[in-house]
Amino acid sequence: MLTPKQQELLSFIQTRLEEGGVSPSFEEMKEALDLRSKSGIHRLINALEERGFIRRLPNRARALEVLKLPDAMHRAPKLAVPAKAPLTSGPALSQPPVAANDILEIPLHGRIAAGVPIEALEGQNMLSVPAALLGTGDHYALEVAGDSMVEAGILDGDFALIQRTDVAREGQIVVALIDENEATLKYFRREGPKVRLDPANSAYEPQIYDPRQVRIQGKLAGLLRRYN
Repeated sequence: MLTPKQQELLSFIQTRLEEGGVSPSFEEMKEALDLRSKSGIHRLINALEERGFIRRLPNRARALEVLKLPDAMHRAPKLAVPAKAPLTSGPALSQPPVAANDILEIPLHGRIAAGVPIEALEGQNMLSVPAALLGTGDHYALEVAGDSMVEAGILDGDFALIQRTDVAREGQIVVALIDENEATLKYFRREGPKVRLDPANSAYEPQIYDPRQVRIQGKLAGLLRRYN
């Protein structure tokens, strides 16, 4: 059984997620519950988490997920969830709303040539990426070095966000590992029995390999660019 404040906080978090997909900040929760300090919010969050009503999403900043609602919680009509994610009380929610403004930490594996293949997947740094830039699946990031993909809008210094996969469709931009020790970012195409890796810059020639030389390590899911 939840205390009135725990139930009030749970209802506020659920409402904010339903209305905009954004998890409220601790400051917003403090003001909504008319508490004097954020420490009270921390205690309420911990209590709800221990009782299995919410959970904090791993590797994400300021992201909470509502797992279930108590049977006693009566909701106003304006807080109803769309049909694709029906709200139930008591049992766990089958599709709990997730914050859209959270941040993921994904591995940053060094620099990858967008021109000539270089060794990739070096280092184990992490890169903070808005979750909205990524889809489902496992991801990592590579810093682009070179200009052979400029006509695809991929510039030197960009961070290529890669979804892990070992298969690719014709025309996808992929990370291809060549002879098990060098990687490149290119368009994937077939040319008869061969694999052709195409640049997006007329100054560069396609790279043609025996399929046994090429192993797909991921496909491009998005780009992150810094402006200094």
